[in-house]
Amino acid sequence: MSPRAPLRISACVFTLACLMMGSDEASAFPYTAQRGDTLAEIAEKFYGRVEMEKVLVAANGFDDEVPLLPGMRVEVPAVSYYRVTKGETWNGLADRLLGDAKRGEALALSNDTMPWLPPLAGREIVVPYPLRYVVHGGDNVLSIAYRFLGDRDAAYVVDRFNHLKGEPLEPGDVVIVPITDLVLTDEGREAARRSQRLVLGEGAGEDRDAQDRAEREMPLLDGEVRSGKYLEAVMRGSQLLGGGRLTDVQLGRVNMRMVEALVALDHNDLASGACAEWRRYDPDTVLDPIELSPKILKACTTAPIAPGMGAIGIEPPADAGAATPASPVHREQRPGSP
Repeated sequence: MSPRAPLRISACVFTLACLMMGSDEASAFPYTAQRGDTLAEIAEKFYGRVEMEKVLVAANGFDDEVPLLPGMRVEVPAVSYYRVTKGETWNGLADRLLGDAKRGEALALSNDTMPWLPPLAGREIVVPYPLRYVVHGGDNVLSIAYRFLGDRDAAYVVDRFNHLKGEPLEPGDVVIVPITDLVLTDEGREAARRSQRLVLGEGAGEDRDAQDRAEREMPLLDGEVRSGKYLEAVMRGSQLLGGGRLTDVQLGRVNMRMVEALVALDHNDLASGACAEWRRYDPDTVLDPIELSPKILKACTTAPIAPGMGAIGIEPPADAGAATPASPVHREQRPGSP
């Protein structure tokens, strides 16, 4: 039997993009071992349960008795989260988040529901961590399910997740075990944030690539908003915001377009957050009630005040809703363009 390829789940690293994608924790983060650390102690510190040492062993390909030396990097698995949008299905989400539409059943069961019941729009779902496990002599789906999922009855989850169809496992095979019981402690979340900052700092040149990409794609983002392709605009904007550190001008422009698209999709809370970011990076913007729709003005008047940003203090005129806007969101093609 040929080894099965491990899954990849991307981590969300930018605040607004995380809000849109619903990701709260990275699917794994690196931890640098300190003098005296053991895997059991790391499990206790980051998961609150020493028995999760077995997950750290498998995730890192360690032998059970491996000693940790100061400076060794240990991958610490964690679940991630996703906020469902209207019209999404379990199979579609599984294809996107778990690499295979046929894993929709496992994704639904991981969220205490049935695959024939559609996921609720706006619901935050848990995305299992895909633990890559190399089969040893004597292993079978029953023992693997008991070891990592705590229940031999969960063997069918391992079987169906890997499309085994009851075929026996052989030493050297690779299977993916979908684990949901990996919620981090407060100390674990803080370690994940620290490691995320470290990883971002190591990405020399990635910010420049992200900025070049933003320059190329800004006309596409503008066009999507103008033509009413608001969901596509939100996805593109989230990807640009999450792809690396953009310039202040780019952050202002992208967030401006995000405000328009989010308002059109009735995500008013997210639109308020985007407006705060827009005005943070484009503080000279004038929120003109003649140029902007009442919906945008309302989102921006409820936006939190970013540091160094004056109060908005703008109310739309009484007859602002009487005019017919160019779209449900804005009257001008480029409201408040930088």
